[in-house]
Amino acid sequence: MTDQSNDYLSNINSNQQQLPNATTTLVLGILSIVVCFICGIIALVISNKDVALYKANPSQYSIASYNNIKAGRVCSIIGLCLQIVGIVIYIIFIVFVVSAIGSASY
Repeated sequence: MTDQSNDYLSNINSNQQQLPNATTTLVLGILSIVVCFICGIIALVISNKDVALYKANPSQYSIASYNNIKAGRVCSIIGLCLQIVGIVIYIIFIVFVVSAIGSASY
């Protein structure tokens, strides 16, 4: 006899639901690395709600969707850190250029 509620290839119980914004968080996290930090902020806000849902009732949601949430959070944090580093480099560059122009005019 086989148990119809269990998918043995992926080890996911088919009665479990996906977290509502798992894919959205993952996509926004990836976009935060590639495009802009706004996507990372949105992904972090959305993922906080879904992590709370999962922690309230872990047996109701699949582990795969929780892993997507975690991956999206990591990508969004990486994207935010890269954007902060980029902004700091731009500020240093602007200060360097302004000081070089200021010293060249004397």
